[in-house]
Amino acid sequence: QVYKGLDIITNKVSPREQRLCRHHMISFVDPLVSNYTVVDFRDKAHIEDIFARDKIPIVVGGTNYYIESLLWKVLINTKEKTSVAPRPVTDRKVELEQLDGVELHRRLSQVDPEMAAKLHPHDKRKVARSLQVFEETGIPHSEILHQQQEEEGGGPLGGPLKYPHSCILWLHADQAALDQRLEKRVDDMLAAGLLEELRDFHRRYNQEKVAENRQDYQHGIFQSIGFKEFHEYLVSEGNCSPETSALLLQKGIQALKQVTKRYARRQNKWVRNRFLKRPGPNVPPVYGLEVSDLMRWEEDVLKPALEIVESFIQGRDPPAEPVKMEYDVNENKRSHRMCELCDRVIIGDREWA
Repeated sequence: QVYKGLDIITNKVSPREQRLCRHHMISFVDPLVSNYTVVDFRDKAHIEDIFARDKIPIVVGGTNYYIESLLWKVLINTKEKTSVAPRPVTDRKVELEQLDGVELHRRLSQVDPEMAAKLHPHDKRKVARSLQVFEETGIPHSEILHQQQEEEGGGPLGGPLKYPHSCILWLHADQAALDQRLEKRVDDMLAAGLLEELRDFHRRYNQEKVAENRQDYQHGIFQSIGFKEFHEYLVSEGNCSPETSALLLQKGIQALKQVTKRYARRQNKWVRNRFLKRPGPNVPPVYGLEVSDLMRWEEDVLKPALEIVESFIQGRDPPAEPVKMEYDVNENKRSHRMCELCDRVIIGDREWA
């Protein structure tokens, strides 16, 4: 949602809703910028500015990795300065990702064997990022992570909590109800003009790239869920029979529904593994709010949420109990094992078990 354009597919808050209270971090990055990262997002976030105005920042998401970057010291700066202006840039990570995965992993093994042992050889983006960190800082990625973890309040997943007086409200729903709601959301997007939005964006920003065979659905706004799923439909529209076009459209719609549901599952998994099961004491309380039945929004969501937030503001214990999940303090999520039977690299104790 930081990018300009694709308001429907990224489900941006409406202009009417934005007028109800001040919003930040929406529609300010040019779509042609492909190297905007979570570090840029963290640095641009208005947290300190909002506190300085004696207001309380409310982070709504979304992408939990970005939320985590605001709450904990888990990122590494490698850029000297950030610019979101559309200009020719050299992104070393993107350059590295063009290399063969085996070669990337070999290079990382030479400069940071500890990090290489934790990353799957096929995970090119993470391997490339670790190489980028070493090249731009001169320090192995693993060493920087150890430094973060050893800071007061740090832990196995990174550095200390930056805002100790925080709380997390986790809206969760029964999986069947959530899946149904997400499918309806796609239908509502189509009714709101999704196809015309995609056509316009394709004409303005992607058509020339496709013609030159340099389209990139791995970076920037082009990796957004909902754009690449309609690639075949967009590039063939007007160049095939109406029947074929209709089939490609339905294929795109079904793909969008499936990937949206998978993404929701990944986000819930992230909440469980990175928030609820995060080891150490420096973890904000997570309060679960059941949203399966929207007819009970007032009783199940709005009223308890207001009570929790008001209690935090007033320094009282909220009436609700935070969600608790057991975790294995000895579990190594980055262990590296080779299965000789299936000739596969297995990362993580749980996956190996």
